[in-house]
Amino acid sequence: MGESKKRFKVWPFVISLLITLSIGTVTGFVTTPQISNWYANLNKPSFNLPDWIFGPVWTVLYILIAIAAYLIWEKRNNRALFFHARTIYFIQLLLNFSWSIVFFGLHQILQALIIIGLLFISIMINIVVFKRMSKAAAWLLAPYLLWVAFASLLNFNIFILNR
Repeated sequence: MGESKKRFKVWPFVISLLITLSIGTVTGFVTTPQISNWYANLNKPSFNLPDWIFGPVWTVLYILIAIAAYLIWEKRNNRALFFHARTIYFIQLLLNFSWSIVFFGLHQILQALIIIGLLFISIMINIVVFKRMSKAAAWLLAPYLLWVAFASLLNFNIFILNR
């Protein structure tokens, strides 16, 4: 019986991937048309990366986020802790989704800066909560936190340069 709990479960993993990659896909539909138009015309800081880097980086991050979520799902035996972990996980996903819509879709740079600040905080909380259930899951979110820190700095500088 204990052996079956440790087996990889395909469908929960696929669902976890579908959730995160769907967010990336939907935000991509909003973001992509804006890159060559609105975003190209913004003043950006010297450390801005080439546009082509963002898609692959986000894809890898969404996969890492999905793996982390799957690892937490596997350890859902503590219902209260799992509920807390799941709640903060979905909050940060909602903030992640919202940022792209607000920044690229609505062209609201300041509001997007507020959202990405909240996203950064929620990812930090997510890491702390995940660590209580799985250190591996917490570490899988570390690149996401670093990338969002960079994106926050970029968002802040774009706001300053374009106000």
